[in-house]
Amino acid sequence: MTLPRVPRLDINLIDGLDVPLTYEGPCSGGQVGAAYVRWPDGHRSVLTRGPDVSVFLEAARAAGVPAPRYELVRPPLVVQELLPGTVPRTPSRVTIESMIEVNRRCRGVLAGRPELPAMALYLRSSGPGFCLHESLLTYDDRTRRLLDQVREIGAAFPDRLDGDDLVHTDFHPENVLVGPTGEVTGVVDWDGATRGHGDFDLYTLRFDLAHRAPEIHLDVPSAVEPVCWAHMSLRQVDWAIRHFTAADVTAWLDIAERLRPRTG
Repeated sequence: MTLPRVPRLDINLIDGLDVPLTYEGPCSGGQVGAAYVRWPDGHRSVLTRGPDVSVFLEAARAAGVPAPRYELVRPPLVVQELLPGTVPRTPSRVTIESMIEVNRRCRGVLAGRPELPAMALYLRSSGPGFCLHESLLTYDDRTRRLLDQVREIGAAFPDRLDGDDLVHTDFHPENVLVGPTGEVTGVVDWDGATRGHGDFDLYTLRFDLAHRAPEIHLDVPSAVEPVCWAHMSLRQVDWAIRHFTAADVTAWLDIAERLRPRTG
């Protein structure tokens, strides 16, 4: 069974835009791709592929989060403001503390916005291009056992993580920019932004640190821990199966096992 990969940014699509942008090279990091472009007036921006999430970016900026402005939206392409800073090579404790402060600012900012759907978890069936159940079902016995655990949690909880917080959904060090001291100067890649429970972003960060910087331990005691664990375990293992190596699959299975909430 051949499982689909998520397509990367096709830079040739800029030829179809109604603004003559000049391609200046790929941005570092990320799994789907982004590129630097220059406008006719000389200023630089970032070109990505994704949905229009400007309503969430506006809420983020109003709360003091350094999120980019959209300068052009031509689905599936988005041109956004180039924020200052660089992607941290190695996440420092200063950067992690700054990210936790960003998370704090996102709490409650979507209160009174029921028209914005709550975050989907995909614990009962596959998500749209990620969190695929089929990959775990067909890979090996260990991934099938994980899928059984994910579905068991999915059967016991709602399939949406409700709340009034602004949730980034991919909140890890490769999606922030930092200044010379390590403090966050920008948060990027808001394609999955939604309304939900802010602890999810901290749990995403915890998973990432367990892989990228295990010496930095982040505790996230939370009532929503089971569904956060189930979603992140499914998401990371599915992505590794479809995009990386067997060693990566094993590494994420080990992390999922190590971070699994203990009961009793």
